[in-house]
This record gives sequence, C-alpha cells and structure tokens, in this order.
Amino acid sequence: MSAYLLIWSPKKWPWPELSDFARRVQEGAAVADTWGCGFARGILPGDRVFLHRVASEPRGLFGSGYVTRAPYEVPDPAYKRGYRLCIDFVYDWLVDANDNVVIARDALRIHPFSVQTWDAQSSGTVIKPIAEGALEKRWAELTGKRPMPAAAVAAVAAFDQATRRP
Repeated sequence: MSAYLLIWSPKKWPWPELSDFARRVQEGAAVADTWGCGFARGILPGDRVFLHRVASEPRGLFGSGYVTRAPYEVPDPAYKRGYRLCIDFVYDWLVDANDNVVIARDALRIHPFSVQTWDAQSSGTVIKPIAEGALEKRWAELTGKRPMPAAAVAAVAAFDQATRRP
C-alpha cells in the first residue's frame, strides 16, 4: 500500500462542514468523503491518504484515511481537459484545521520528513516510503492506533477479488 497527500487550501476551497466532519470522526463514525487527486491515476483502494492544510495558518497535517475507490473522472468544465480525477475515502482521523493541526508544517522540515515535498500544488502526491514510515509512526503516537475502517477493508477485498486472475 502507498500513501498520498491530499491538499486543502481554505483560500481556494471553503469547507464549512469541516468542524462537523471532525466531530463525527472523533466520535467514531465512519465518515466518507470525495477528494480531487490531481493527475494521480495509480491510487488504489486501501492506500493511505493524509490531508495537508496549506496557504494559511495553521499549516500542517490534520487528517488521515483510507481510499475506498480508485481515481475516477468527474466532468468539470473549469478544467482544460473537461474533467477532474477524484477518489473516495473514509477518514480514520480528522481535526478541525481551522483551529489546529496534528503535525505542524514546521515539524515536517526535520529529517526524515524533510525528504518529502509537502507543499504540493495539487493533491495526489505520493509520500516517499522513508517519510511514510516515520509519518505513520508519529501519527499513531499523536492520534492513537486504529484499525482500518470497515468500508476500506470491504473496498480492498472487492478490489482484490476483481483483480484476481482466474
């Protein structure tokens, strides 16, 4: 499994439901979402995603989840190609990034996190394996260890079944 960055810029994309989403996730609800993933077509069910707030403080990582649907095209005339790629995922942790983040951007400037480009212009950037391992460890220390949500487990099983050779 791989891990990817999902970028959120409050200046570009207002998110009035964020506080409600965060509350529900922290209460243990299975909260699903859809997110643009740039040009990344290689994202698979079960892959990890981390949400990164950019462009205004507090900058940093504030959410995580597991992909439940691989990239698909959504018609969008605002894009030159006429569509944008999106993924579906389910959160396993989320805080209201209007107030705080789990890992501040400055903390990501230290090795081994510093090998990663965190300030991507669009979502779908692969998190390098050396940074991913350290990130998962630090994330678990700060947020607790949780199992993969049932929706993600089901999506991985369905994907494995569909791609299994006879």
